[in-house]
Amino acid sequence: MLESVASEDTSTEARAQQKQTAETAAAELQLLVSRIASGDQLAFGDFYDRLASRVFAIVRRVLVDPSQSEEVTQEIFVELWQTAPRYAPNKGGVTTWVMTIAHRRAVDRVRASQASRERDLRVGIRDHAIDYDTVAETAELRLENERVERALGSLTDLQREAVTLAYYGGYSHSEVSEMLGVPLGTVKTRIRDGMIRLRDEMGVAS
Repeated sequence: MLESVASEDTSTEARAQQKQTAETAAAELQLLVSRIASGDQLAFGDFYDRLASRVFAIVRRVLVDPSQSEEVTQEIFVELWQTAPRYAPNKGGVTTWVMTIAHRRAVDRVRASQASRERDLRVGIRDHAIDYDTVAETAELRLENERVERALGSLTDLQREAVTLAYYGGYSHSEVSEMLGVPLGTVKTRIRDGMIRLRDEMGVAS
């Protein structure tokens, strides 16, 4: 019995210590941001050392590729340096602010890469089609591309993003959920509804 009480007391003390440590760290980060907002480069160096590994981790979960993740991490800290004067403590802690920017930047990179791949694909299809002598085959490819683009254009923004990431990007539903910052169930519903809409728009029999 005494051992149980002692164990509970130790656990309570440990939780209190953890809470105090977290609050101290949060206060120190807020102070660093305040100094960074005034142009303090030494404060920024300390800030970078404390958060760089966590920022890199969340970026890499989205991008996977380590070299791209490093590049985006550097871009994020440049943005943090530039936007420090606009940080509002009443809207959330420093860590939340940083991780929100990190996730947004990572998702933006995914979307930019995706758009680039789609452009390259369209150019590749066009250039490949030019190699054919048969005008009918060229026309067929063009019409099929137009049908796909029209069908995708009929989807909502979230449906189009989810379907494109899942079927063109090869990402799992869980990865799409993380990239778009929406619940997994919502992603599954949007992909299902989007695919049904695409099937109907393109006249594909179920």
